[in-house]
Amino acid sequence: MLSLCMSRSVSIVGAGRLGRALGRSLRRLGWRIGAVVTRSMAHSRAAVRAIGAGQPFATLTSEVMDADVILLLTPDDVLAQVARQLATLAGKKCRGKIVLHGSGALDNQVLRALARYGAATGSIHPMQTFTNNSQPNLKGVIFAIEGDPRARRAAAAIAGALGGVPVPVASRSKPAYHAAGTLVAGHALALTEAAAQTLINTGFSRAQAVHTLLPLIRQMLDNFEKHGPHAAWTGPASRGDYATLKKHQRALRRYPSEFGDSYDALVRLSARVLAKDPAATLKKLDRALKNSRRDSQ
Repeated sequence: MLSLCMSRSVSIVGAGRLGRALGRSLRRLGWRIGAVVTRSMAHSRAAVRAIGAGQPFATLTSEVMDADVILLLTPDDVLAQVARQLATLAGKKCRGKIVLHGSGALDNQVLRALARYGAATGSIHPMQTFTNNSQPNLKGVIFAIEGDPRARRAAAAIAGALGGVPVPVASRSKPAYHAAGTLVAGHALALTEAAAQTLINTGFSRAQAVHTLLPLIRQMLDNFEKHGPHAAWTGPASRGDYATLKKHQRALRRYPSEFGDSYDALVRLSARVLAKDPAATLKKLDRALKNSRRDSQ
């Protein structure tokens, strides 16, 4: 692993949040940063400044292939097009190179244009959130790795050097893997903000709402880690308190429909994944909640 990651060079195509974060981390490990490609020269120069090294480009160039490892970190919907363009530009320069994309949902087949020219292709995806304002700590973070054997070995070595934990994920499982992360990082954020807005509408300030919710979330996660999901489950659904669930439903009718719809769906999801007898609990829930909806009509 060390020999693979020392004295290496990397080009980055699509130096957004993930590209900048990985570029900075690799540079600190002694990697040489080669081409840094984004959609404009201004963005590329800004990315080079953020990474601390590299040569900025506003368009794809065969110089991308001068590095040992090429990271394609573009949005998913243009990844195949970028791979085809790069294969056309670089041609035989692709042979022997390692090309990794950073999509959580796509597998290495999206890079098949480069593979046809002899590149080893795969994917590396850290299960972590990245923003423009912070450099996340990658120590202990799971990196999903996938692709042909040589690309997987390189991806595992990079993940390990960054302090992460490489986990092989089958190509067909990438969408489900990514959906799991999105449930937490994306949808749980929306859930938390919906709870905050609900509190604000009852008279809380935003600061008070945040102060109310964060300790609750942290304690829930702490309980989940220490005691497991079933012991950590609290709330009216866990107690079979269907009268309180009905009150929640009625209260949320004053809010946009997504609030109540999400609450109903999440109560059912809780029963499915946390109840000792999911089928029986779901029947009781459906009966109680359907009666509540019928009473309101």
